[in-house]
This record gives sequence, C-alpha cells and structure tokens, in this order.
Amino acid sequence: MLSLAGGMPEQQLAKLRPLVRRLVDELAKELATRLRPALTGLATPRPTRRPGGRIDLPRTLRANLAHTHRTDDGRTLIVPERPVFSTRSRREADWRLILVVDVSGSMEASVVWSALTAAVLGGVPTLSTHFLAFSTEVIDLTDRVDDPLSLLLEVRVGGGTHIAAGLAQARSLVTVPSRTLIVVVSDFEEGYPLGGLLGEVRALAGSGVHLMGCAALDDTGTPRYSVPVAQQLVAAGMPVAALSPLALARWVGDRLRRENR
Repeated sequence: MLSLAGGMPEQQLAKLRPLVRRLVDELAKELATRLRPALTGLATPRPTRRPGGRIDLPRTLRANLAHTHRTDDGRTLIVPERPVFSTRSRREADWRLILVVDVSGSMEASVVWSALTAAVLGGVPTLSTHFLAFSTEVIDLTDRVDDPLSLLLEVRVGGGTHIAAGLAQARSLVTVPSRTLIVVVSDFEEGYPLGGLLGEVRALAGSGVHLMGCAALDDTGTPRYSVPVAQQLVAAGMPVAALSPLALARWVGDRLRRENR
C-alpha cells in the first residue's frame, strides 16, 4: 500500500481505497483488542491515601476494620483512622505521548505498525498522542493519528536518517517533562554526527522525559538496528528494546500507572 500510495495516480488509487480502508480498519481493530487491556484503568479513579478526591467508602471500611469499638447501646462504630480517597478522574489528556518514527528507506514494516499503534494509543483518554515522521526532514502528522489509513497514505518511506532532528522537534513539544513519553522507532543508523543525537537524548533524559527507543522490525518481526549506536543511546539515557506493539502499550501503561500512584 505504501508503494502504491507513492507511485499511483490519485484516480487509480481511489479505486483501491475501499479495499485498503477495510484492511486497515481490520488491522487496527485487531491491534486494539490486544493493546487496550494493557491500557485499561488509566482514566478511571484510583484509590489513594492522599486527600483531595472523594472518599472511597468501601475501601475505607475494609482498611479500618481493626479500628472499631462498641457503644453503650450495642452499636459497632468504625473509626476511619486511615481514610482512602479516589483520585479525580480527568477527562482531558494529561499525558503527552510523542512517537518519533523513522521513515527512511529500510523502515517500511515498522512504519506500518507505528501508524496503527499510534491510532490505537490516540484513543486513550489520558494520552495526547503526537506522530512525527522523519528521514532527513521532520513532518508532523499528528492531525492524522485518529485515521490510520490517512496517516499511512501521508507517509513517504525513503531517504536518509536524521534522528537528532526528530528528537529536537519532539523536545519542542514538551511542556511538562515528567508527564511526557517520547518513543523513537528506528533502525538507529544515524546519518549525521552522533554527537548531536546523543546530546538530544541527554537533554531530554535530564529534563525528566520518559524515553524509549524501539528497534526497527522487519516483516517477520525480527529486530534490525545498529547495536553500537543503540548502546551509546542507552548510556546517554534512552533504553532501547525490540518491542511489539503490545509490549510498547504495556510500557506506556506501566509508566502512566507508576507516575499516577
């Protein structure tokens, strides 16, 4: 589909759109059924000892069963020495996820799963999802995140690799570092001096942004990436791993739950 999008006249491509849309919708639906469980509960109230939300009466009663005494008239009173509250459920997105996706010539398979994953993550209420595609230039495709077909058709795979430029643009989107996750999907074959890339990673890690580098996957799911560059990125503050979309969703969910405790 990506090769057709780049080489066919729009009149011919239009005839394929219904078929392509059905296939993409089915893929996104299948992916969502696997990713959603890893992200459940992120927008719902959670129990906490911190005052501020509504008191969670059932949990408060269970937590204070040991603190009871009987009154003169025979009633049993529970003294809430350790009240449990519910965090306020936020409707607005209070976390920012920035996907920085390499669309250089060797990245076709990873671009497909990145676009579909972005579409699924874009539906999580507590996430504001951004999609930056880069080769030697950076294109912001965030306005297409909720439509996987449109997003895939906008992506043009090919060209060189400038990861530092993608991270620099991602850094410009950061407003609250501790509530920002930046995920880089790449083969890490940086085509520019590594000093710039490592400097961007150190600046982001030092600010408190949550970073993850996802190794490119080929059509069989086998990781394809530069191990030496990945090792330097890890030393600079960005973990690198070969993650399936499900594993990435679990990583995102774990980070949000950990910080929300």
